[in-house]
Amino acid sequence: MLLHKKFASAIIFSFLTANTVCLRAALVPVQSCDSQFLALRKLAPRLDPQALEAALTALKRLQATDTKVRADVLTVIDYTKPSTERRLWVFDLVHTRILFEELTAHGKNSGDNQAVRFSNAPNSLMSSLGAFLTGDTYIGKHGLSLRLQGLEKGFNDNSMERAIVIHAAAYISEAIARNKGRIGRSWGCPAVRPEISRSLIESVQGGTLVLAYYPDRFWLQTSKLTGLEASSGTTRSPFRSGG
Repeated sequence: MLLHKKFASAIIFSFLTANTVCLRAALVPVQSCDSQFLALRKLAPRLDPQALEAALTALKRLQATDTKVRADVLTVIDYTKPSTERRLWVFDLVHTRILFEELTAHGKNSGDNQAVRFSNAPNSLMSSLGAFLTGDTYIGKHGLSLRLQGLEKGFNDNSMERAIVIHAAAYISEAIARNKGRIGRSWGCPAVRPEISRSLIESVQGGTLVLAYYPDRFWLQTSKLTGLEASSGTTRSPFRSGG
């Protein structure tokens, strides 16, 4: 009987230990045990895991408030990466695949090869952080362009006034990145290569979520859509190494 009790206790202990990760993950808005997160993380190993968590969290919170947001496509821009690296991902959430993994520009006043400053202010010529919804398209000086509606007050809600859009730009290419050590910069728009701009815009237009990420503590602590940090400290992704 004593042996049976010890065996049962061992099973219960093992069960509790195995679920510790899931219980801790519940503190993170997108649970780390979420199969969708894991599948997308595997598809895009270079993408900062917290950027992916922020995007999925924002999508789920928008859906919970009955916001009209498409649930089939998700775009994540990871500004922790330099402009010479492909740092814009478009995910097909229905078929769990990557539609685009692309170079994208940042604002000329956000930094040189690396974006380190962000602003919501008109005429700042900086990129903005946070969650956007794609709007309608129009033909402008850069050809087919896609409006972005900022959803986060104080961080990107001036995007329409600032004309922050996805558009093609001849100053973005792998060759320019190699020759100049960075791609060209915009006035705050996440511009992309002309070769893929139309197909990318047509894939994400009409109410999909675009999440522009950088580990800015104030944004992460105060954002109502991402909220990946508690006020008492940082909530790190369990998939990120390091202390």
